[in-house]
Amino acid sequence: MGIILSTKQKALKLNLDRALYGTLAEIGAGQEVAGNFFKAGGASGTVAKSISAYDMTFSDSIYGKEQSGRYVSQTRLEKMLDHEYDLLIERLGESRGSNTRFFAFANTVAAKSYGVSGKPCHGWLGLRFQTKLGGPSNDIIMHVNMEDSQNLFQQEALGILGINLIYNAFLNFEKPDLLLNSLMENLNPGRISINMIKFKGPAFEKVDNRVLNLELVKKGFCNAVMFNEKGEVILAHDLIYKKNIQVVRGSFRPPTLINQDLIRTGKKNLAKDLGVEESEISSFAEITMKNLHNVGFDSRDFLSRVDLITSLGSKVLISNFPQYYKLTNYFSRLRARSISLVLGGYNFKQIFDEEYNEGEGGIFSALGQLFKDNVRIYVYPYKEDSESKAIDLYNLDIPEKLAHLYKHLTQSKKLIPIEDYDERILDVYSSKVLKMIQNNESGWEEMVPQEVWFLIKENKLFGHP
Repeated sequence: MGIILSTKQKALKLNLDRALYGTLAEIGAGQEVAGNFFKAGGASGTVAKSISAYDMTFSDSIYGKEQSGRYVSQTRLEKMLDHEYDLLIERLGESRGSNTRFFAFANTVAAKSYGVSGKPCHGWLGLRFQTKLGGPSNDIIMHVNMEDSQNLFQQEALGILGINLIYNAFLNFEKPDLLLNSLMENLNPGRISINMIKFKGPAFEKVDNRVLNLELVKKGFCNAVMFNEKGEVILAHDLIYKKNIQVVRGSFRPPTLINQDLIRTGKKNLAKDLGVEESEISSFAEITMKNLHNVGFDSRDFLSRVDLITSLGSKVLISNFPQYYKLTNYFSRLRARSISLVLGGYNFKQIFDEEYNEGEGGIFSALGQLFKDNVRIYVYPYKEDSESKAIDLYNLDIPEKLAHLYKHLTQSKKLIPIEDYDERILDVYSSKVLKMIQNNESGWEEMVPQEVWFLIKENKLFGHP
């Protein structure tokens, strides 16, 4: 591993590169990125303009109004990049374009405010830049959460991240993996998290944003990433904040008929219990990174599962939370209105497994954190095989010392049996289907939705011959 330069050293190297010239537009947390350029010395060779339009009226007059009323948003960031970069090209393209690679950096953030607590500290950062003289522009856009407890430290962290982004975009644009790795240099863990990142432009034609966002979770840069029904990366916050959410955990390797029925019945049962329409439920499948360890973080396998789940019309969350209480704590931090887990078989038994819930406080602490006021768990029955008796909420083998707690949870409707499930598929498991596919056995097609078996055969997934 090479020597990591300090933030000041990186800013100075950028300032001394006479082929780089650009604009810095920052709203919401001081002008820390611009400040790093000026403190390093020689900034006049790099910074064409530094601007911070804090007042909404001033900001609107420059970048236009936001229909949503949200100034800390991706659309606001993109308007800032559009305006500042176009202005650079318009005013300096003819005179400097032959020997200059232009860039525009922007951020719009909500940092910790004086006297205000409880509001999320987050923001959007972006860079538009040329990799060749007179060449087309490329974008790197990201959403971040600022975890420091004081405004001053949040500003400092943003300044470091901004310099890392600009420095490594020019240095490592041909190596996106290395670029991604370098974003957290000189930042201690826990100061800032990158929840979503998007690379766009001719320089990144071969970049798969889905794989890079998976890397964010794998590297610990964030706790989870979300994919919509089209398989595109989206911000998890938008699907969870103040929503009634329903989560179905599984390995989905591959998605089976029972996975599909878990999603269908879970949503139907939750809507009925809450007295709302199903359209008011934010539903998605979830895969924990713990389940990805089985395939060594193989990106092809990961993308296959995302594509198969989204083919069924479901969103997908990839998380690094093996324990359920850590998953529900994450949803609580994003201020979900109500949280519903839909579990069946092996996954449900894990809740009462002491080894699975090892950690500070043990299983009772884990259960106490899991069953918050707005959390409920729907239990889908299962069978060991086609001849055995169905195991449901009322005949599950629970450790004796947890029997009274288990009874309390069922009576208080924290544990709820699923209604209207499909009895014909209770012995269908992803592991069984996977083994049949890999052994080229017949009959597995009847255990998965039609969309799934078509894609498995079409793309030869999971070892299908």
